[in-house]
Amino acid sequence: MFALKKIVSAFLMPLPSLLLIGFFGLMLIMFTTKRKTGCLIVLFSYVCLFLASFQPVSSRLLAPLERQYSAFLPAEGTVNYVMVLGGGHVVDAQIPPTSQISRTALMRLTEGIRVMRMYPGAKLILSGYAAQTRLSHARMLAKVALSLGVAKSDIILLENARDTWEEAQQAANFIGSQKMVLVTSASHMERALHEF
Repeated sequence: MFALKKIVSAFLMPLPSLLLIGFFGLMLIMFTTKRKTGCLIVLFSYVCLFLASFQPVSSRLLAPLERQYSAFLPAEGTVNYVMVLGGGHVVDAQIPPTSQISRTALMRLTEGIRVMRMYPGAKLILSGYAAQTRLSHARMLAKVALSLGVAKSDIILLENARDTWEEAQQAANFIGSQKMVLVTSASHMERALHEF
């Protein structure tokens, strides 16, 4: 079921879905008499692909999600944990650790470290499984966090969580009723909050 969910969600992303639409248009051009319709479908997919890739357009599309939640500012009281959700990585000893994690993961991690430093004594929870690599995403995030000055004793790894729901379950079992700050991308925050 997990693999099916990952495959379906991958095809719902803008790039694969627009490429599939374009491929469908090509099939109409090549194998049917509906060449005009096929050409319009291919044109539509390419125009949408260009617009989705063009930063002013993509930034405007993401703006409502980015503005839905305000930036985290220090609040009264204490926070025991700061949890950074996973975001993808590669394992390649030829490049620095900061280049081995995705841009999304790097942004999440640096924000998590920023928030953690607001609360002395807080621990950094890093999550994510290994997928097709020999190193879990949580462990890769830890390598980067250590290189950015986080003490090893302040890092907790949850290496078996494969998705947001599993991350929420493992975090709940680990922290109980203690205070935690959740760090993820703005476009992922609503779903993450729902799961947590």
